[in-house]
Amino acid sequence: MTTRHLSRPTVALAALTVAAVTSTLLGANASASGPAAATDVRIHDIQGDTRISPLVGRQVSDVSGVVTGVRPYGSRGFWFQDPRGDGDPATSEGVFVFTGSTPAVRPGDSVRVSGRVGEYYYGGTGSGNQSVTQISGADVTVVSSGLPLPAPEVLDEDAVPERYAPRGDAADGGIEELRLRPGRYALDRYESLEGMNVRVDDVRVVGATSPYHDLWVSIEPEQNPTARGGTRYGGYDEQNSGRLKVTSLTPVSERPFPTADTGDRLSAGEGPLDYDQYGGYLLAARELGRVTDGGLLREETRPQRRHELAVASYNVENLDPGDPQATFDRLAEGVVRNLATPDILALEEIQDDSGPTDDGTVTADATLRRLTDAIVAAGGPRYAWRGIAPQDKEDGGQPGGNIRNVFLFNPHRVSFVDRGEGDATTATGVFKRRGKAALTHSPGRIDPLDAAWEDSRKPLAGEFRFRGRPVIVVANHFASKGGDQSLHSRFQPPTRSSEVQRLRQAEVVNSFVKDVLAVQRKAKVVVLGDINDFEFSPTTEALTDGGVLSSAVYALAAEDRYTYVYQGNAQVLDQTLVSPGIRRYDYDIVHTNAEFADQSSDHDPQVIRFRP
Repeated sequence: MTTRHLSRPTVALAALTVAAVTSTLLGANASASGPAAATDVRIHDIQGDTRISPLVGRQVSDVSGVVTGVRPYGSRGFWFQDPRGDGDPATSEGVFVFTGSTPAVRPGDSVRVSGRVGEYYYGGTGSGNQSVTQISGADVTVVSSGLPLPAPEVLDEDAVPERYAPRGDAADGGIEELRLRPGRYALDRYESLEGMNVRVDDVRVVGATSPYHDLWVSIEPEQNPTARGGTRYGGYDEQNSGRLKVTSLTPVSERPFPTADTGDRLSAGEGPLDYDQYGGYLLAARELGRVTDGGLLREETRPQRRHELAVASYNVENLDPGDPQATFDRLAEGVVRNLATPDILALEEIQDDSGPTDDGTVTADATLRRLTDAIVAAGGPRYAWRGIAPQDKEDGGQPGGNIRNVFLFNPHRVSFVDRGEGDATTATGVFKRRGKAALTHSPGRIDPLDAAWEDSRKPLAGEFRFRGRPVIVVANHFASKGGDQSLHSRFQPPTRSSEVQRLRQAEVVNSFVKDVLAVQRKAKVVVLGDINDFEFSPTTEALTDGGVLSSAVYALAAEDRYTYVYQGNAQVLDQTLVSPGIRRYDYDIVHTNAEFADQSSDHDPQVIRFRP
């Protein structure tokens, strides 16, 4: 990027009106009517009234505007905005200039920009993400400095429609060529403001500060609220249009990014409206207000009663012996205090003894020993464990980690029925033993050679006895959502390609439960874990097909149905399902992680208590 500064006095901020700014910027082009020549182009001509610039691929010259934000890291560049709009709500008056290096401009600079118009797709065109209109190869002239910035567009509950996105055209579902209707759809409204100066005031945080220095707010205070201040994703047509990511244009080395939990309040934020692949439209804050603590506390579930069996599930996020002792201690504290030491604990994402090192190791005894030792140190029982080591590099997850499902159980409260010699490739079956359903291999895997489990964790089945009564528990970690198009995709409705594998996995588990109930109609079966899908999804429908299972999440009020927060949406990914033989139960999602910046895991654990 070439930047030139004209030798003229800096314009005093207090003495310049917006009208004067407009005159200064447009100069001889003030009376131009449209992009008849390259020198007549204004920013709204570049943006156009669709998602793709009508000038894409073309050179433009001397496009005028005021700098509203500078990004000195990542995709380096700056935004500038024409303070005199064209009156069309579908055409943005701001645009990003990609420089590749730290720009030599500042907010308030009056600039003229020449360069090539393009559309940049974060994640590549195959990702399904929308594009960002930008000018690259820029030649920038600073005309003057110290100008007032264009007044921000205030984003509040009246500014963005409830309806999230238009339906794509019949050919491929794409919405890029559709004329923007910012008064009808949220995605169109955000797109019509792409690159413009926007502002939020006194908004609630619905997604905690992440390790990447961003957080999520909602500009819709009453949109699908959770009981604890978040925004719940309760259906494919409930995308929650008020969600907005907030980042900062100031490097954290110069100003720490605020730490916020769900339910906190952000007093204000102002800067250009941007877009990226990790959440869609976002406020790139030039100015960021204070966070007010909402007082959110980590939940603690009640202890199980003497005659209740407590079965819990917890995704411990790639736990391995190389993790700091503090990680094990915090997870242990969560098991003892927040989960009240359940009798059976199904763990997901237990890694092998060498963690992500790809050295052929598949055993996980060291990982489990450190965790169970930490639980004892936290005041809990000495848990025993059962699991089956996977074949090397066959179960997906972090490369080299060989994650798997594992059972912990308190031998003072429950016993494990060891039967057969289950291994990574041997399927467990069901037979009748003294009139009850029993497993041929316990622990055992459910149909591990079925194509449904390719590069994915295999379900672990175990036969337990509580006060002499048998209970079959199946721990699951279904295929991830990787590869799905995002809610903010340029294809609407977005394609959920990963759902195909989870649907088949659900069918396999459902068939196994049907085999159990064919042997014993009133058998007590608990299927739980990280299902990686919603309670309203086809995956859950397949799991519950034929009435052999029901999802316990529906025992909770709608505002409490979530185990994970993704891009500001509180949603169900972890589930507990029970067979009809378990008629009465007490189910709890224990909110200890997903809503907090300081997490032991990115998932909330869940627990169910019942009398077998």
